[in-house]
Amino acid sequence: MAMWLFEDGIGESRAIRIQGEGIVEAAIELDETLRVGTVARGRLAGIMIPGRRGLVQLDCGVEALLEPLPGGLTEGQALHVEIVREALPEPGRPKRAKARMTDDASRSGPSLRDRLIAAGHSVVPHPAHGPDRFEDAGWSELLEEAETGEIAFAGGALRMALTPAMTLFDVDGPLPPLALAKAGAAAAGRAIRRLGIGGSIGLDLPTLAAKADRQAVAAALDAELPQPFERTAMNGFGFLQIVRRRERASIPELLQSDPVQAAARALLRRAERSGGMGERTILAHPAVVAAIAARPDWIAALSVRIGATAALRADPGRAISAGDVHSQHP
Repeated sequence: MAMWLFEDGIGESRAIRIQGEGIVEAAIELDETLRVGTVARGRLAGIMIPGRRGLVQLDCGVEALLEPLPGGLTEGQALHVEIVREALPEPGRPKRAKARMTDDASRSGPSLRDRLIAAGHSVVPHPAHGPDRFEDAGWSELLEEAETGEIAFAGGALRMALTPAMTLFDVDGPLPPLALAKAGAAAAGRAIRRLGIGGSIGLDLPTLAAKADRQAVAAALDAELPQPFERTAMNGFGFLQIVRRRERASIPELLQSDPVQAAARALLRRAERSGGMGERTILAHPAVVAAIAARPDWIAALSVRIGATAALRADPGRAISAGDVHSQHP
Protein backbone atom coordinates (compact mmCIF):
# COMPACT_ATOMS: atom_id res chain seq x y z
CA MET A 1 0.00 0.00 0.00
CA ALA A 2 0.98 3.67 -0.07
CA MET A 3 3.41 5.47 2.23
CA TRP A 4 2.12 8.50 4.11
CA LEU A 5 4.18 11.10 5.95
CA PHE A 6 2.56 11.96 9.27
CA GLU A 7 2.94 14.94 11.63
CA ASP A 8 1.52 15.04 15.15
CA GLY A 9 1.22 18.81 15.15
CA ILE A 10 0.02 21.35 17.69
CA GLY A 11 -3.75 21.63 17.40
CA GLU A 12 -3.94 19.23 14.49
CA SER A 13 -2.52 16.10 12.90
CA ARG A 14 -1.44 16.17 9.25
CA ALA A 15 -0.64 13.51 6.71
CA ILE A 16 0.36 13.57 3.05
CA ARG A 17 1.05 11.04 0.34
CA ILE A 18 3.66 12.11 -2.19
CA GLN A 19 3.86 10.82 -5.74
CA GLY A 20 6.67 12.11 -7.87
CA GLU A 21 7.40 15.56 -6.46
CA GLY A 22 3.88 16.55 -5.41
CA ILE A 23 1.14 15.75 -2.93
CA VAL A 24 -1.56 13.49 -4.34
CA GLU A 25 -3.51 13.02 -1.10
CA ALA A 26 -3.61 14.96 2.16
CA ALA A 27 -5.54 14.98 5.39
CA ILE A 28 -5.88 17.26 8.41
CA GLU A 29 -7.55 16.25 11.67
CA LEU A 30 -8.19 18.81 14.41
CA ASP A 31 -7.29 17.64 17.91
CA GLU A 32 -10.77 18.19 19.36
CA THR A 33 -12.69 16.40 16.62
CA LEU A 34 -15.47 14.08 17.75
CA ARG A 35 -14.31 11.34 15.42
CA VAL A 36 -16.23 8.77 13.43
CA GLY A 37 -16.38 5.53 15.42
CA THR A 38 -16.59 7.27 18.79
CA VAL A 39 -19.16 5.71 21.12
CA ALA A 40 -20.46 8.12 23.74
CA ARG A 41 -23.15 8.29 26.38
CA GLY A 42 -25.87 10.91 26.19
CA ARG A 43 -29.55 11.67 26.52
CA LEU A 44 -32.27 12.18 23.94
CA ALA A 45 -32.74 15.94 24.03
CA GLY A 46 -35.57 16.14 21.52
CA ILE A 47 -37.54 14.38 18.81
CA MET A 48 -37.21 16.30 15.53
CA ILE A 49 -39.00 13.92 13.15
CA PRO A 50 -40.88 11.09 14.91
CA GLY A 51 -39.50 7.72 13.90
CA ARG A 52 -36.71 9.30 11.84
CA ARG A 53 -34.54 11.89 13.58
CA GLY A 54 -33.76 13.03 17.10
CA LEU A 55 -31.28 15.28 18.89
CA VAL A 56 -28.85 13.75 21.39
CA GLN A 57 -27.03 15.75 24.06
CA LEU A 58 -23.77 13.90 24.69
CA ASP A 59 -22.17 13.90 28.13
CA CYS A 60 -19.21 15.80 26.65
CA GLY A 61 -21.56 18.71 25.88
CA VAL A 62 -21.78 18.20 22.10
CA GLU A 63 -25.09 17.76 20.30
CA ALA A 64 -25.51 15.10 17.62
CA LEU A 65 -28.30 14.05 15.28
CA LEU A 66 -29.65 10.57 15.90
CA GLU A 67 -30.67 8.83 12.67
CA PRO A 68 -32.61 6.59 12.48
CA LEU A 69 -34.64 7.29 15.62
CA PRO A 70 -35.77 3.98 17.13
CA GLY A 71 -39.36 3.76 18.27
CA GLY A 72 -40.18 3.83 21.95
CA LEU A 73 -37.55 6.38 22.95
CA THR A 74 -38.66 9.27 25.13
CA GLU A 75 -37.06 12.65 25.70
CA GLY A 76 -34.50 12.57 28.47
CA GLN A 77 -33.78 8.87 28.05
CA ALA A 78 -30.14 7.82 28.48
CA LEU A 79 -28.52 6.01 25.58
CA HIS A 80 -25.23 5.17 23.86
CA VAL A 81 -24.59 6.37 20.32
CA GLU A 82 -21.85 5.84 17.75
CA ILE A 83 -20.69 8.76 15.61
CA VAL A 84 -21.08 7.86 11.93
CA ARG A 85 -20.39 11.31 10.45
CA GLU A 86 -18.40 14.10 12.02
CA ALA A 87 -19.68 17.66 12.36
CA LEU A 88 -19.42 19.64 9.12
CA PRO A 89 -18.61 23.39 9.13
CA GLU A 90 -20.87 24.35 6.22
CA PRO A 91 -21.46 28.03 5.35
CA GLY A 92 -24.32 29.63 7.22
CA ARG A 93 -25.44 26.65 9.31
CA PRO A 94 -22.87 24.08 10.46
CA LYS A 95 -24.13 20.51 10.46
CA ARG A 96 -24.07 18.57 13.71
CA ALA A 97 -22.36 15.22 13.90
CA LYS A 98 -24.60 12.30 12.96
CA ALA A 99 -24.98 9.25 15.20
CA ARG A 100 -26.78 5.93 15.50
CA MET A 101 -27.80 3.98 18.58
CA THR A 102 -25.52 1.20 19.78
CA ASP A 103 -25.08 -1.18 22.68
CA ASP A 104 -21.28 -0.89 22.51
CA ALA A 105 -19.27 0.47 25.43
CA SER A 106 -17.88 4.00 25.27
CA ARG A 107 -14.72 4.40 23.21
CA SER A 108 -12.82 6.96 21.15
CA GLY A 109 -12.98 6.74 17.38
CA PRO A 110 -9.79 5.94 15.46
CA SER A 111 -7.44 8.85 14.83
CA LEU A 112 -6.10 9.87 11.43
CA ARG A 113 -2.96 7.82 12.05
CA ASP A 114 -5.00 4.83 13.20
CA ARG A 115 -7.16 4.96 10.07
CA LEU A 116 -4.17 5.05 7.75
CA ILE A 117 -2.59 2.06 9.48
CA ALA A 118 -5.88 0.15 9.50
CA ALA A 119 -6.11 0.71 5.74
CA GLY A 120 -2.76 -1.03 5.35
CA HIS A 121 -0.70 2.06 4.60
CA SER A 122 2.85 2.65 5.80
CA VAL A 123 2.83 5.68 8.14
CA VAL A 124 6.20 7.40 8.54
CA PRO A 125 6.63 10.10 11.22
CA HIS A 126 7.88 13.40 9.80
CA PRO A 127 10.08 15.08 12.44
CA ALA A 128 10.11 18.83 12.98
CA HIS A 129 13.90 18.90 12.76
CA GLY A 130 15.40 18.20 9.36
CA PRO A 131 14.29 18.68 5.75
CA ASP A 132 10.66 19.76 5.41
CA ARG A 133 9.31 17.18 2.97
CA PHE A 134 5.78 18.58 3.42
CA GLU A 135 6.89 21.99 2.22
CA ASP A 136 9.11 20.60 -0.52
CA ALA A 137 6.11 18.71 -1.92
CA GLY A 138 3.88 21.80 -1.93
CA TRP A 139 2.15 21.92 1.48
CA SER A 140 1.82 25.72 1.56
CA GLU A 141 0.49 25.73 -2.00
CA LEU A 142 -2.08 23.07 -1.06
CA LEU A 143 -3.26 25.17 1.90
CA GLU A 144 -3.51 28.24 -0.32
CA GLU A 145 -5.64 26.33 -2.84
CA ALA A 146 -7.92 25.16 -0.03
CA GLU A 147 -8.21 28.67 1.43
CA THR A 148 -8.76 30.62 -1.79
CA GLY A 149 -10.45 28.06 -4.04
CA GLU A 150 -8.09 29.07 -6.88
CA ILE A 151 -6.43 26.00 -8.41
CA ALA A 152 -4.27 26.39 -11.51
CA PHE A 153 -3.59 23.67 -14.08
CA ALA A 154 -1.80 23.63 -17.42
CA GLY A 155 -4.04 25.55 -19.80
CA GLY A 156 -6.56 26.91 -17.31
CA ALA A 157 -7.78 27.19 -13.75
CA LEU A 158 -10.41 25.79 -11.39
CA ARG A 159 -12.49 28.03 -9.16
CA MET A 160 -13.77 26.05 -6.20
CA ALA A 161 -16.75 27.25 -4.18
CA LEU A 162 -18.20 25.68 -1.03
CA THR A 163 -21.99 25.77 -0.80
CA PRO A 164 -24.47 24.10 1.60
CA ALA A 165 -25.57 21.80 -1.25
CA MET A 166 -22.24 20.80 -2.78
CA THR A 167 -18.66 21.73 -3.58
CA LEU A 168 -18.60 23.37 -7.01
CA PHE A 169 -15.73 23.58 -9.51
CA ASP A 170 -15.88 26.04 -12.39
CA VAL A 171 -13.42 25.41 -15.23
CA ASP A 172 -11.99 28.36 -17.15
CA GLY A 173 -9.09 28.92 -19.54
CA PRO A 174 -8.00 29.80 -23.09
CA LEU A 175 -7.85 26.25 -24.52
CA PRO A 176 -10.38 25.05 -27.13
CA PRO A 177 -13.56 23.73 -25.44
CA LEU A 178 -12.84 19.99 -25.67
CA ALA A 179 -9.21 20.32 -24.58
CA LEU A 180 -10.20 22.66 -21.74
CA ALA A 181 -12.99 20.35 -20.58
CA LYS A 182 -10.71 17.30 -20.51
CA ALA A 183 -7.89 19.15 -18.76
CA GLY A 184 -10.32 20.75 -16.29
CA ALA A 185 -12.04 17.46 -15.47
CA ALA A 186 -8.68 15.80 -14.84
CA ALA A 187 -7.56 18.73 -12.66
CA ALA A 188 -10.81 18.58 -10.68
CA GLY A 189 -10.30 14.85 -10.09
CA ARG A 190 -6.82 15.51 -8.74
CA ALA A 191 -8.04 18.35 -6.52
CA ILE A 192 -10.91 16.30 -5.08
CA ARG A 193 -8.48 13.56 -4.15
CA ARG A 194 -5.76 15.87 -2.87
CA LEU A 195 -8.07 17.99 -0.70
CA GLY A 196 -10.18 15.13 0.66
CA ILE A 197 -13.47 16.44 -0.73
CA GLY A 198 -16.53 14.26 -0.22
CA GLY A 199 -20.29 14.49 -0.52
CA SER A 200 -21.93 16.03 -3.56
CA ILE A 201 -19.53 17.71 -6.02
CA GLY A 202 -20.41 19.62 -9.18
CA LEU A 203 -18.19 20.34 -12.21
CA ASP A 204 -19.19 23.21 -14.53
CA LEU A 205 -17.34 22.49 -17.78
CA PRO A 206 -17.39 23.99 -21.28
CA THR A 207 -20.46 23.02 -23.28
CA LEU A 208 -19.84 20.21 -25.76
CA ALA A 209 -22.40 19.08 -28.33
CA ALA A 210 -20.97 15.67 -29.27
CA LYS A 211 -21.74 12.78 -26.93
CA ALA A 212 -18.37 11.18 -27.68
CA ASP A 213 -16.61 14.36 -26.56
CA ARG A 214 -18.58 14.42 -23.31
CA GLN A 215 -17.69 10.77 -22.70
CA ALA A 216 -14.02 11.58 -23.24
CA VAL A 217 -14.25 14.32 -20.62
CA ALA A 218 -15.84 11.94 -18.11
CA ALA A 219 -13.10 9.41 -18.85
CA ALA A 220 -10.45 12.07 -18.06
CA LEU A 221 -12.05 12.54 -14.66
CA ASP A 222 -12.28 8.80 -14.02
CA ALA A 223 -8.58 8.40 -14.77
CA GLU A 224 -7.61 10.81 -11.96
CA LEU A 225 -10.18 10.09 -9.24
CA PRO A 226 -9.96 6.64 -7.64
CA GLN A 227 -13.08 4.69 -6.77
CA PRO A 228 -15.32 4.53 -4.86
CA PHE A 229 -17.56 7.31 -6.17
CA GLU A 230 -20.65 7.71 -8.30
CA ARG A 231 -21.15 10.26 -11.03
CA THR A 232 -23.58 11.35 -13.68
CA ALA A 233 -22.74 11.61 -17.36
CA MET A 234 -21.69 15.08 -18.51
CA ASN A 235 -24.86 16.70 -19.81
CA GLY A 236 -25.27 18.96 -22.84
CA PHE A 237 -24.87 22.07 -20.69
CA GLY A 238 -21.43 21.02 -19.47
CA PHE A 239 -22.41 19.91 -15.96
CA LEU A 240 -21.25 16.71 -14.27
CA GLN A 241 -22.04 15.65 -10.71
CA ILE A 242 -20.01 13.37 -8.44
CA VAL A 243 -20.99 11.82 -5.13
CA ARG A 244 -18.34 10.51 -2.73
CA ARG A 245 -18.66 9.13 0.77
CA ARG A 246 -18.52 11.93 3.32
CA GLU A 247 -17.63 11.08 6.90
CA ARG A 248 -15.69 14.22 7.80
CA ALA A 249 -14.92 17.76 6.66
CA SER A 250 -12.65 18.40 3.69
CA ILE A 251 -9.48 20.48 3.99
CA PRO A 252 -11.17 23.48 2.28
CA GLU A 253 -14.07 23.27 4.75
CA LEU A 254 -11.71 23.16 7.73
CA LEU A 255 -9.68 26.14 6.53
CA GLN A 256 -12.42 28.34 5.11
CA SER A 257 -14.79 27.87 8.05
CA ASP A 258 -12.29 29.46 10.47
CA PRO A 259 -9.39 31.21 8.70
CA VAL A 260 -8.03 32.64 11.95
CA GLN A 261 -7.69 29.26 13.65
CA ALA A 262 -6.27 27.76 10.45
CA ALA A 263 -3.65 30.53 10.26
CA ALA A 264 -2.81 30.01 13.93
CA ARG A 265 -2.19 26.29 13.49
CA ALA A 266 -0.11 26.85 10.34
CA LEU A 267 1.99 29.44 12.18
CA LEU A 268 2.59 27.07 15.07
CA ARG A 269 3.90 24.54 12.57
CA ARG A 270 6.34 27.15 11.25
CA ALA A 271 7.40 28.05 14.79
CA GLU A 272 8.00 24.38 15.64
CA ARG A 273 10.27 24.04 12.59
CA SER A 274 12.03 27.40 13.07
CA GLY A 275 15.80 27.43 13.37
CA GLY A 276 18.05 29.36 15.69
CA MET A 277 18.30 29.42 19.46
CA GLY A 278 16.56 31.19 22.29
CA GLU A 279 13.07 32.63 22.50
CA ARG A 280 10.85 32.48 19.43
CA THR A 281 8.60 35.45 18.73
CA ILE A 282 5.46 34.90 16.71
CA LEU A 283 4.36 38.02 14.84
CA ALA A 284 0.86 37.90 13.40
CA HIS A 285 -2.43 39.69 12.91
CA PRO A 286 -4.05 40.51 16.29
CA ALA A 287 -6.83 37.98 15.72
CA VAL A 288 -4.30 35.20 15.12
CA VAL A 289 -2.28 36.21 18.17
CA ALA A 290 -5.48 36.21 20.25
CA ALA A 291 -6.37 32.73 18.97
CA ILE A 292 -2.98 31.36 20.05
CA ALA A 293 -3.01 33.25 23.35
CA ALA A 294 -6.39 31.72 24.16
CA ARG A 295 -4.77 28.28 24.09
CA PRO A 296 -2.00 28.21 26.71
CA ASP A 297 -1.71 24.46 26.08
CA TRP A 298 -0.60 25.24 22.52
CA ILE A 299 2.05 27.69 23.73
CA ALA A 300 3.25 25.23 26.36
CA ALA A 301 3.48 22.43 23.78
CA LEU A 302 5.46 24.69 21.44
CA SER A 303 7.91 25.64 24.20
CA VAL A 304 8.51 21.97 25.01
CA ARG A 305 9.04 21.04 21.36
CA ILE A 306 11.51 23.85 20.59
CA GLY A 307 13.20 23.82 24.00
CA ALA A 308 12.70 27.56 24.43
CA THR A 309 10.08 30.08 25.43
CA ALA A 310 7.59 31.44 22.91
CA ALA A 311 6.34 35.02 22.79
CA LEU A 312 3.47 36.57 20.86
CA ARG A 313 3.43 39.99 19.21
CA ALA A 314 0.43 41.45 17.40
CA ASP A 315 0.96 43.42 14.19
CA PRO A 316 -2.26 45.07 12.89
CA GLY A 317 -0.63 45.68 9.53
CA ARG A 318 -0.33 42.00 8.70
CA ALA A 319 -2.89 39.93 6.83
CA ILE A 320 -4.43 36.93 8.59
CA SER A 321 -2.19 34.55 6.64
CA ALA A 322 0.98 36.65 6.83
CA GLY A 323 2.42 35.63 10.19
CA ASP A 324 6.12 35.18 10.83
CA VAL A 325 8.47 33.65 13.40
CA HIS A 326 11.70 35.20 14.66
CA SER A 327 14.43 33.57 16.74
CA GLN A 328 16.36 35.48 19.38
CA HIS A 329 19.65 34.08 18.09
CA PRO A 330 19.48 33.00 14.41
